[in-house]
Amino acid sequence: MGTTGPLAGITVVALEQAVSAPMCTRTLGDFGARVIKVENPEGGDFARHYDDVVGGLGAHFVWANRGKESVALDLKTPAGMTALHRLLDRADVLVSNLAPGATAKLGISPADLAVSHPELIAVEIDGYGAGGPLSHKRAYDLLVQAESGACATTGRPGAPAKAGPPIADVCSGLYAALSVMALLHERARGRSDGPAAVAVSLFDTMTELMGYSLTYTRHTGIDQEPVGMGSPAVAPYGAYATADGHTVVLGTTKDREWQRLARELLDLADDARFATNSGRVEHRSALDAEIGAWCARHDLAHVQDSADSAGIGNARLNSPSDVLAHPQLTARDRWRRVDTPGGSVPALLPPAVLSGYEPPMGAIPALGEHTAAVLAELGISDEGEVL
Repeated sequence: MGTTGPLAGITVVALEQAVSAPMCTRTLGDFGARVIKVENPEGGDFARHYDDVVGGLGAHFVWANRGKESVALDLKTPAGMTALHRLLDRADVLVSNLAPGATAKLGISPADLAVSHPELIAVEIDGYGAGGPLSHKRAYDLLVQAESGACATTGRPGAPAKAGPPIADVCSGLYAALSVMALLHERARGRSDGPAAVAVSLFDTMTELMGYSLTYTRHTGIDQEPVGMGSPAVAPYGAYATADGHTVVLGTTKDREWQRLARELLDLADDARFATNSGRVEHRSALDAEIGAWCARHDLAHVQDSADSAGIGNARLNSPSDVLAHPQLTARDRWRRVDTPGGSVPALLPPAVLSGYEPPMGAIPALGEHTAAVLAELGISDEGEVL
């Protein structure tokens, strides 16, 4: 593999904004692809300006856009479209998540590209997928979490909540990147040629992530109520205050684990109410009271050490500030420095660790930073003249 990455030599053009498509292309870039981000000269990707906490750039933008080249093109002009088509002539993949119908208006929908650029893999990420009553609607992470039922499974009864991370956006981007890799692999094996298109919707992604809940409800007719820091499917599985003011999270997923916890720590092994998971779920309140009372008598270290000794899964409830200094990240050297227009900042390595490969962790681009260089590659002058 060397140091160039498994996707070295692959060029991805991105017409993207916010999180879903940028996470797709950042993932492809993490594996060595060249990512050329085409932005509107008037402000660019609007995630650049959600806030200005990273040297004048938005935190979302810095997170999702490392290692990309920013090319500012006005796609409402013939010169801008000429440059885009020249880019696509040399590209392997186009990823977009523009408003519904936007690529068709520009003449670069997957159907258009099948004619004009038949070797290109065309990826479109949208809100609800084509062919349905909601297909025309704009979709943001919160809206799709609500529409898919995810918010109703989070929080507490009567107080639904959005998952903190933008899971609809991120997971849609990852599904899109996985699809691109599958199609590139197929082409590399000589098993496919001609047009290839990928369509990923945030709603389809979230209904997939809702797989357990939807399956349970289909076969029982019951909408399970959310249980906050826990799961309606298993017990004990939740958060408990400790004597020193921390919160420990304890969980068992098998009856055998419960027996170890009950016998070694709680003296509840002979309580028939808790013998099976279904019984523990039914008597969750009583069980949580017993575990909560035990945790309240001990500090966090004692609770975690005791749980570890009994082979019981446990964690500390951390804040983002705690995680920034987390010893697991430090010990495993998970932080790198990434350049931004406002200076160098720390960034986490991507989750996948490939033997012998160090992800590039390239700079966050300023708007239009690479326009002149990329246009020169395409034989276009700074004034837009085709050479």
